[in-house]
Amino acid sequence: MMELLLLFFYIIGFTCFSVGILTITYFPLSLAFEMRKSKQHIFNSENPFISIVVPAYNEEKVIAHCIESILASDYSEYEVILVDDGSSDNTLEEMQRYETSSRVIVVTKKNGGKASALNMGLNLAKGEVIFFVDADGIFAPDTISKMLGGFSSEDVGAVCGSDAPVNLDKLQTLLANLLTHVGTGFVRRALDTIDCLPVVSGNIGAFRRITLEKTGPFLEGFIGEDIELTWRVHKAGYKVAFQPWAIVYVEVPSTIKGLWKQRVRWARGLLKTAYIHRDMLFNPRYGLFALYLPINLASMIIIPLLQLISIILLPILLFLNINPIPLGWMSIIGWLGLIFAFFASLFAIALDRAWIDLKYFYVIPLWVPYSLMMDAVMLWAIIVELRREEAKWNKLDRTGIVSRGEIPKQ
Repeated sequence: MMELLLLFFYIIGFTCFSVGILTITYFPLSLAFEMRKSKQHIFNSENPFISIVVPAYNEEKVIAHCIESILASDYSEYEVILVDDGSSDNTLEEMQRYETSSRVIVVTKKNGGKASALNMGLNLAKGEVIFFVDADGIFAPDTISKMLGGFSSEDVGAVCGSDAPVNLDKLQTLLANLLTHVGTGFVRRALDTIDCLPVVSGNIGAFRRITLEKTGPFLEGFIGEDIELTWRVHKAGYKVAFQPWAIVYVEVPSTIKGLWKQRVRWARGLLKTAYIHRDMLFNPRYGLFALYLPINLASMIIIPLLQLISIILLPILLFLNINPIPLGWMSIIGWLGLIFAFFASLFAIALDRAWIDLKYFYVIPLWVPYSLMMDAVMLWAIIVELRREEAKWNKLDRTGIVSRGEIPKQ
């Protein structure tokens, strides 16, 4: 029995290692992204007219920062469509303060979820390019122009910008800052290089109008509408690009409860999207993206479950006087993934030229409990999906805190 437990532990470990080792390819791929020459955007005019759609539900604490930052942009040809999704606070009143600007359109509707609010904005949009932005997002002056630079060829149908936490006031949000460099700046560079970027983030994404005419609008009554639409963009034959210098500053969860709710929503969105578009997996019609998807789904869905099992097995084996891993400090640190976390964070910060964030490296040990929590998130997401529980917008409770000092002043 003990031998079987040990063998099972090693099989799990080898499986996790085999999938994890593939992430090493992200290092040269992200460097290849950096070595590419920057290109000008390709549109019918030098300054295409764009529409920026901002859906909002109970966002009175943050919506003003968002609107003011967009209106302070250095780009001139745009409109801002603010969609109130039946808020019960003063969100609509906050929006209406900006109707004096000829660029701003304010509409309100009965609460129907984020996707329905996005679609209402899409129906009103006149732009050749349409941006979709979360209500807590704060633009830099050049965010719009940088995003447009991502449309470097006619087959690029969508561009995903980069985001940075704005509320760096707690250990949890400081960790989120490091994780953003790795998960966004580092990984998305690599995936862009091989045309396998799987999501245009709801924080800041831009689509050609012609692309959305072929894919159709957001799927209403669906959580994870951003990832589902991105897969349809790939399905329609378009490329999805990453633009690391088109930055929006966003509020990240500052409580464990908020983080849990957000990540369960994301995980359920991934599970639903994978089921809806399961015909894409290994389908040669969709090129390398179809081969990447199974690897991505394995790392996002299967590996977390295996890691939870290994965490349960380890103390059992130790209780039985079986040491499946060397118990030295370096081996334990390596097994917990802290060595990779350190070097990945350092590498990602270098890519983003965000040297100031090196001062937050003391929170890296929190990567371990965070990873365990994400494993539990996926398990719970699978459970609630099997229960067929109702999917809700389930938005974060905003604080309105802006503690990041390097945001350009509006």
